[in-house]
Amino acid sequence: MKISFVGIGLMNGSLSLDVQRLFPEAVLEGISRKESTLDRALELGLIHQKGSLDKLDNSDWVFVSIPVAAIASLLPQILDNIGANTVVMDFGSTKAAICAAVKNHPKRNQFLAAHPIAGTEFSGPDAAISNLYEGKTIMLCEVAQTRPDVLECAENLLKKLNMLVRHMDPIAHDRHIAYVSHLSHITSFMLGKTVLEKETDEQNIFDMAGSGFASTVRLAKSSPEMWMPIFMQNKHNVLETLNEYISNLNAFKEKLEADAVEELLLEMKNINKIGTILDRK
Repeated sequence: MKISFVGIGLMNGSLSLDVQRLFPEAVLEGISRKESTLDRALELGLIHQKGSLDKLDNSDWVFVSIPVAAIASLLPQILDNIGANTVVMDFGSTKAAICAAVKNHPKRNQFLAAHPIAGTEFSGPDAAISNLYEGKTIMLCEVAQTRPDVLECAENLLKKLNMLVRHMDPIAHDRHIAYVSHLSHITSFMLGKTVLEKETDEQNIFDMAGSGFASTVRLAKSSPEMWMPIFMQNKHNVLETLNEYISNLNAFKEKLEADAVEELLLEMKNINKIGTILDRK
């Protein structure tokens, strides 16, 4: 078995560690625009060799995990160069634009649009960790456009990784993910910005930041190069979520200014419901 990783950071690097456990005989190659990334992936044992986008015809699997704008741009070229039975999956956090980019490609049926709901705030080959995907949900989009044997092969691998598979339309995916993922990253970035602007003494931030602040601002350590294309590719949905979020913040501010204690208390108690939803995991 030969597996090609286009991009070898957190997502594909972590997948590599799990694949090596499941298929120790697999030959793993990495493809990246940065030689330093490939050199580090070789040092860490995430790949066995360097590869090329124009030599994918003998790969059994191609996993694409790079910024979403680059996925949409490079995916047609990747499909141009694969073999008749190669399975191609992307791990981008948006799906509609990526699916549209290969809508009419003659090898569209060998591609499966996927989004694993997994990750950390870290990036690069050194961020790779074993069992990142254990028990996590993976969203698969436009499965009817994927060849049945390709889909079956992919879902069998996902089951071996102990992932929970869910199918969703790409437009619906992008709308929902804007609320439960993209908005939280923007919130974290802007919280970090506010604190950095107002707390000019870094020692005060270090000494006074408790676990609540640390957990809320954790995502502000995420890669801007990865997240800016996501915000732009999902701009319409992100703006909708921001408008609603800003409206809620303004309403909270107005109630606080009006000393509407009981109203705010009831509202926060109702919002506590989010905990029962997340505790199902």
